[in-house]
Amino acid sequence: MRVRALTVRIFRQFIRDKRTLALLFVAPLFIMTLVYFIFGGGGTVPKIGTVGVPEPLMSALSATKAELLPYQTADEARRDLDRRKLDAVLSLTEGKPALLLEGSDPSRSRAVLLAFAAVRAPSADSPMQPEVTYLHGKPGMSSFDSFGPVMIGFFSFFFVFLLAGVAFLRERTTGTMERLMATPIRRYEVVLGYLSGFGLFAIVQAALIAVFAVYVLGMYMTGSIWLILLVNLLLTLTALTLGTLLSAFASSEFQIIQFVPLVIVPQAFFSGLFPLDGMSPWLHKLTYLMPLYYGGDALRDIMIRGAGFAGISTDVGVLFVFSLLFAALNVAALKKQRAI
Repeated sequence: MRVRALTVRIFRQFIRDKRTLALLFVAPLFIMTLVYFIFGGGGTVPKIGTVGVPEPLMSALSATKAELLPYQTADEARRDLDRRKLDAVLSLTEGKPALLLEGSDPSRSRAVLLAFAAVRAPSADSPMQPEVTYLHGKPGMSSFDSFGPVMIGFFSFFFVFLLAGVAFLRERTTGTMERLMATPIRRYEVVLGYLSGFGLFAIVQAALIAVFAVYVLGMYMTGSIWLILLVNLLLTLTALTLGTLLSAFASSEFQIIQFVPLVIVPQAFFSGLFPLDGMSPWLHKLTYLMPLYYGGDALRDIMIRGAGFAGISTDVGVLFVFSLLFAALNVAALKKQRAI
């Protein structure tokens, strides 16, 4: 009877907690659907720009999975390569094929080289071997060097989100927030105070992750470490404001964890850790709503492509807007504590 009574109590507790039921039954289906859309498409199709390539070679390359895009001038093709609209540019140098790879994604570079491995030289039964150079990256660059910059941003975002959500929730559940709001302090001062306090530890954590990845793990790096710290700072600030905002809708640490499948997992899928080529165009637009997408893009531009501040200014601006938006929503969420 005691076991039965305990079982019935737990069952009724779960039935009343709709959020836990959603985490148990809906969240796995949601994540599996995202995985299906991201990985259920076709494989990587390399995009190769061609400049002055003879028709026999074009025909041979067309038989592979590569997508060929003819250009009139090498400057035009190189410009699109630098904008990541192409994976490689094929041209002729003194009658010999020359291949310029974009190079920042080793998997796409390998796809281009595999396409050429399937093309036979006109005068021999051997794979065509063009002269290969890299616009970014280097030969033999590992996958870790490619997705590592995104991992730096992801770990900073994830742990700061949990830290902020749990710590801010504890302030509310222990009565500290209620006593604080009984004073003449204004809502925006509360938000700024908590963000400043939590932010000091978040900044140290973000800097530690970035410095460890670059100088200890030896991650490929061509840009400025100060720009990496700037982007990581904005990412942690965004995670901090988002975590404190969502903590207003939770009543326990467990409910903070329940936000992870809905907030953190989509961030990881759309951040650039996984190829999004096979995704439907309408779903791909969701990347623009993900702060981690902008952070990962900026970190890759800095570390792999050597971009300066001008090259990441859009990503930096969007992250700053996200931080301001979440901070403003935090101020509004404090209205239920006390109207000031």
